[in-house]
This record gives sequence, structure tokens and C-alpha cells, in this order.
Amino acid sequence: MKILIATGNPHKFKELIDILPVKTKNGTPIEYVSLADFKGLTLPPETGLTLEDNAEIKAVYASRQTGLPAISDDTGLEVKFLNGAPGVYTARYAGEHADADDNNRKLLSALEGQLLPQRGASFRTVACLATPQGCVQTFEGALDGYIGFGYRGENGFGYDPLFLVGETKKTLAELTEAEKNKISHRARAFEKLAERLVLLKPQK
Repeated sequence: MKILIATGNPHKFKELIDILPVKTKNGTPIEYVSLADFKGLTLPPETGLTLEDNAEIKAVYASRQTGLPAISDDTGLEVKFLNGAPGVYTARYAGEHADADDNNRKLLSALEGQLLPQRGASFRTVACLATPQGCVQTFEGALDGYIGFGYRGENGFGYDPLFLVGETKKTLAELTEAEKNKISHRARAFEKLAERLVLLKPQK
């Protein structure tokens, strides 16, 4: 059974492959495909006002376009000192065409002069599963921590080099993939989604 992971981000695709189940509850093997497997398929703009909206927009569109069950997510970094920003604008915090380094530098600048207690933050992921039959479900996962004072670590992507996980004293980028996948916001959301995913039946 094919499941579309509706992302063009190869780092995210690989991370999810390590989290998601390889077969359904009745033993049907699951094959995960990405947007790269569908020439010309691009996701619509993330115009939602919430993480839930954006995750649903992507999964529903991808499922309708391909006829496959599709899963997607939207993740927000919510910094308390910044009143929850960047939030729904996490991926484009420094502008529509900003990359991860641009976003990280803007965040460090916004928190300049603040001590660690004022740098509390949460990563929140909403994962969505949409089927061709019109079933849409969302699942949430969160991870609390702090924004560090500079880049640390070589793994991960996005804000991972800045995000200090409270119980480890390390950034997400300093954790191995296996360590990260045990605790991350995305892992927690997709572990909940996986419980529903294994109940899917192959389309006739």
C-alpha cells in the first residue's frame, strides 16, 4: 500500500520514514512516496491561520491530486518572550524566500540580551492524515525547551541547532536521529498518527 508523505523536504521525509510503521495491522506492507515521485506536483501555499489549517490543506490537496492516502504536517516554534512567534510563520519567519540560516539569525537577534529563563520555547507539530475517501484526522505533538545563544550541533535541520531540549542540555542538532526520534514534537505527533495509519486498508 502506498502512502504519500506530502513534503518536498528530503530531511523531513527521511525523519518520518524512521518513525512511521512499515506495515498495517493486517500485515500489508506500506511503501512511502514523496512529492518527488510525482512530476509537477507542488503543494498549495500555506494560507491557514493555524498549524492545523496548514497541515490539513497540504494533506487533503495531495490526496486529491494523487488518489493516495496522504500525510503532512505543519510545525510551529512558539517562543514565550515573543508572544508565541514565530508560530504559524516559523518556516518563513525572515521572509517568504528565507532559508533556515536567515530564520535562525532573526530569532537570535530578536532574543538578544535575554537570559535563558526568558528564552523558553515550544516546538508544536500538527500531523494530518487525509484519505481519498475524504477522511481527515489531525494529531498533535509538542516539545518544550529553550532557545540557545548560538548554533550547536551538526544534525537535524531548521531551528534544531538553536533549540535546547530541557532534559538533555543539548540542542536537537546535537542529538542522534535515534535520540531525536524518541522525544521530538514531530515524532510524538506522528506516533499518534501511526496508530491510525496501521488500520488503513488497501484501496481496491
